[in-house]
Amino acid sequence: MPLFKRNPFGHYLFIKKWIIRFFGVISHSRYRKFNSLQIEGSQILRDLPDSGVLFISNHQTYFADVAAMFHVFNAALKGRDDSIKNIGYIWQPKLNFYFVAAGETMRAGLLPKIFAYAGSISIDRTWRSEGKDVNRQVKNSDISNIGKAIDDGWVVTFPQGTTTPFKPIRRGTAHIIKTFKPIVVPIVIDGFRRSFDKKGLRIKRKNVLQSMVIKEPLDIDYENEDVSDIITKIEYAIEQHPSFLKVLSVKELEEIQKEEDELNEQRKFWRS
Repeated sequence: MPLFKRNPFGHYLFIKKWIIRFFGVISHSRYRKFNSLQIEGSQILRDLPDSGVLFISNHQTYFADVAAMFHVFNAALKGRDDSIKNIGYIWQPKLNFYFVAAGETMRAGLLPKIFAYAGSISIDRTWRSEGKDVNRQVKNSDISNIGKAIDDGWVVTFPQGTTTPFKPIRRGTAHIIKTFKPIVVPIVIDGFRRSFDKKGLRIKRKNVLQSMVIKEPLDIDYENEDVSDIITKIEYAIEQHPSFLKVLSVKELEEIQKEEDELNEQRKFWRS
């Protein structure tokens, strides 16, 4: 790889590689030592093409979810079966890997900005900003950047746009699927909310069973299925349809919402 080669967003790949290596080593024990990450579906990843893939997932923390996916994806591509043992897989990571994140999150401090260099496609949310409901137009550049990333490699998006469970799927995800026609691979995660704080940086509880289930690609008729049909498929695929709501109690949902509100207050402080 040429020393000064860049990706489509102008990021130097050798810098991105060293960021992934450094934080990969630091974060590995969070899924292998302090907690136990159980994986299903690694073979599905090895059968995917190198680009044109969109992963959709439920969301539990700001950063720990994506960091775990960096580990799982790279381990699978190096031949590990449902395991992230032997961290040597991180030495030559997949560099055309991206994740969609809220711009205000990725700009809130030095550490998020470093994480952003590792692969963030930062977008301005149209429905929420600094803890308040808003209503603004979608930026064409945001959509274009997501399409550019899909064309270049693998992209992870969290179609609810929030870490609060059972929130509605944002229609923009379905529009992206219809527009760019990627292979859509669902992922269901669990245990991250119990083991990490909201940002996913601090270990809140040890010996938690974390899980990541990679499912077969969705069967989507890009031309004839409408947005609402695709949204319903996404809800069931990532197990966020209202029919799954019985899994969490009202008290648990209230606690999650309280954490979300507290973090929004912290965001205001960071930005001030």
